[in-house]
Amino acid sequence: MSRLKIEHGASKINLVLLKTNIEDTIASDIDLMAEWSNNERRYIVNELLRFAIDQAEDFQQYKASSAANAARPANGLKGLPGLSKPASDPSPKPEAVASGAASRA
Repeated sequence: MSRLKIEHGASKINLVLLKTNIEDTIASDIDLMAEWSNNERRYIVNELLRFAIDQAEDFQQYKASSAANAARPANGLKGLPGLSKPASDPSPKPEAVASGAASRA
């Protein structure tokens, strides 16, 4: 298992607003870790989330397969009748939901 590494004084990253509620004990630990590492609270939260996401093997496999599916060209299907997609799909795709959530993170 890999280890979480917090760099001291490395809080300069691009941010997107994500509103959420966390338990007060976790918030206290985040504040303490921010103080200890000389970083902003939001940097600590981002690093903790990045670490957790990297550790989720099932999600990493899903992410890789989603990227592979998105990278496949659809050139061979355009001219074939009956194989075209409808203009609008009423249900959102999982990767669209995930990327939308990531952009708000």
